[in-house]
Amino acid sequence: MVVSCLDPPQRVLPGFENFNQYWLESRGCFAVKIKPGEFYVTQNNEAITTTLGSCVAACVRDPVIGVGGMNHFILPFAESSRATDWSDSSRYGAYAMETLINAVMKFGGVKERLEIKITGGGRMVQGMSDIGGQNTRFVTQYLLDEGLDMLSADIGGDQPRNVVYLPQQGRMLVKKLATLHNKKLLAAESNFKNRLAAEPIGGDVELF
Repeated sequence: MVVSCLDPPQRVLPGFENFNQYWLESRGCFAVKIKPGEFYVTQNNEAITTTLGSCVAACVRDPVIGVGGMNHFILPFAESSRATDWSDSSRYGAYAMETLINAVMKFGGVKERLEIKITGGGRMVQGMSDIGGQNTRFVTQYLLDEGLDMLSADIGGDQPRNVVYLPQQGRMLVKKLATLHNKKLLAAESNFKNRLAAEPIGGDVELF
């Protein structure tokens, strides 16, 4: 199906009505941008985009029926019992992977057919806790435990990434970005775990 910027946005799947579609000129299709702690699933010819630092995104699709999606998680798991509702739990890897895979299967995907690609997990600042490494080790072990194959990965390094995922085509496009302001990033990441444990999470947290 040929889509143009003159066409109205495509109808989203139930449960994803709160996401805004915009025209992505570089790919000639509509797109949805997800933030940390979010995931999005589609059966349309559209892109899913995000920006990653130490976070990880998993791209999952069933190539037979053309349903796929992407998540964006911040930490591999909660270090306390505070993550008890959706807004908290969605920031952690186990919940993020389960909800994405279950959503793809809810709309017709079959677990044995799933194609999975991952990206992110950069080490943004040397000399501090390697959150990116923790995230990538978690998702690798999670896929192994679930018997799911990782088709490809672009992980690690010391640069942020801009990610464009095209579920209909199964393409995960990754662009390395210039290193961001290290002082600001260091302050954000060094305080991040303490904030998760010390207070309820409200709003979106940008680590990039």
